[in-house]
Amino acid sequence: MATADIPTTCPLPHVSEQPAGAVRRGPLSSAAWREYGYVFTSFPLAIAGFVLAVTLLSLGAGLAVTVVGFPVLVALLAGARGLGAGERGRAAGMLGLRTKAPAPVPGGGIKGRLADVAGWKAVLFQVAMFPWRIASFVVTLTLLLTGWVIALLPLYAWVFPTFVGWPGYRVFDWTDGAGVRHAYYLESFWQIGAASLVGIGLVFLTPVVVRALNGVDRAAVRGLLAG
Repeated sequence: MATADIPTTCPLPHVSEQPAGAVRRGPLSSAAWREYGYVFTSFPLAIAGFVLAVTLLSLGAGLAVTVVGFPVLVALLAGARGLGAGERGRAAGMLGLRTKAPAPVPGGGIKGRLADVAGWKAVLFQVAMFPWRIASFVVTLTLLLTGWVIALLPLYAWVFPTFVGWPGYRVFDWTDGAGVRHAYYLESFWQIGAASLVGIGLVFLTPVVVRALNGVDRAAVRGLLAG
């Protein structure tokens, strides 16, 4: 009587690999600071890309009735492609997002180059991402500064009563139209400690928020700059 061989081991279920830094994404991790660096470097690049795109697009469209306008638009598409290649490189190096290059520039002279879909998508990327990257820069900088300043308050709270003349860290101090003063200072150990805990919470929340903000950039790079 024939017997079938029974395997002594069972295959393990497939587990998808998590993105780099998905587990260790604390406020001091290299992955978090790469995300911050991406936001901060995106700020000047967004301004430069938007100015280039809007200037050449306006100039090329305005001169489209003449022969001069078409070479301007071709230069716009070439410049947008070049910026797009740089953006894919930045996304790969700082966000771990690796994408394929778009299709080559079509032939056929100026007419073929003006039909470059990938080039026009790169132009759209520069225009559409400009306001988002400005907002991401403001949010990231605000969270970073606010979180660390408040988290480290116990280390420098003594400065205010000693050198500034305040009873503690001033949260607000103003006088309304009726002459009534409204003031609140963090003076006691418990007030300063509670504020520091809030700051620590912001410090740990910041990389999560920034990664979510950069998620829009990841989607835009995939959708508008990749092949």
